[in-house]
Amino acid sequence: MANMSRRALMGGVAALGGLGLAGTARAQGARVVNLYTARHYDTDEAIYTNFTRATGIRINRVEADADKLMERMRAEGANSPADIFVAVDAGRLWRAHAAGLLQPVRSAVLEAAIPANFREPEGHWFGLSKRIRVVAYDKARVAPADLATYASLADPKWKGKILVRSSTHVYNQSLVGAMIAHSGEAATEAWAKGLVGNLARPPRGGDTDQLRGIAAGEGELAIVNHYYYANLSVSTKPEDQAVVAKVGLAFPEQAAGRPGTHANIAGAGLARHSPNRADAVRFLEYLASSEAQSVFAEGNNEFPIVQGARLSPALRQFGEFRTDTIDAAVFGRNNEAALKLTDRVGWR
Repeated sequence: MANMSRRALMGGVAALGGLGLAGTARAQGARVVNLYTARHYDTDEAIYTNFTRATGIRINRVEADADKLMERMRAEGANSPADIFVAVDAGRLWRAHAAGLLQPVRSAVLEAAIPANFREPEGHWFGLSKRIRVVAYDKARVAPADLATYASLADPKWKGKILVRSSTHVYNQSLVGAMIAHSGEAATEAWAKGLVGNLARPPRGGDTDQLRGIAAGEGELAIVNHYYYANLSVSTKPEDQAVVAKVGLAFPEQAAGRPGTHANIAGAGLARHSPNRADAVRFLEYLASSEAQSVFAEGNNEFPIVQGARLSPALRQFGEFRTDTIDAAVFGRNNEAALKLTDRVGWR
């Protein structure tokens, strides 16, 4: 128990309590959707509350790391109470699909709202929000014009200046997976080798730690998801505002002929043995509504997946930019190859 992470412990507690609630709800004849989710944002409570208020269908939440949730679903088999599986990256959505844990959904609502490149072609999973993988930089030392491509991070002029989290994290695996799809494995491996040669320190911590590292002078550049910076920008803490004052964000790959900045997704799929299929599909469709999309945007500053959805002020500060239109299923499938590649070059 002493070595168990706080999130894993909370996930276990949520699971035990959640299944009890589901059993009680069924016994009382109430309608319920059982959500196995790797999202852990308090702001998502508004989504569950609003859906229940509108439909009378309760959301019973089981929170844990996505890999642990998949292990649980495998162990439960046909008796699994899971209705919907939620992950915060395309890689784990792909793994859940490949493991046979999801079933296809055909929904005119979802297919009309969610761009084709952000949903699995047969409907096994659907993107719900976009997470843009950007380059953070020291405003006093770096010109954003020097960060026009991800390839620029391998330039020897950045030797000893780049901060990044571990390659074992799926955010980096998905970025590398997309690069493999665009440039091939050999060119991507050469890039990753150059990146590792430019690291200021061994990879550690999360994306917020990389931003704080730039502000503290530990490095000049970092690869991060946009919302970590956006959330700091709306914080009232002086130490967070100090980071924002020193750090800027560059959105690579914007030039004509370039693919656009890498966009990962948070998304969900219908569990293979869902006992509440119709209500679960209804909840999936609600997640693509303008009401739910605004919670993703305003709660955690993730970009909405649905075109035209309202942006938070923290998102509007980034202005207009293009995102890569590569199919998320492609870089999700490439995650395994990406991890092997980064291991070979010493990106641990």
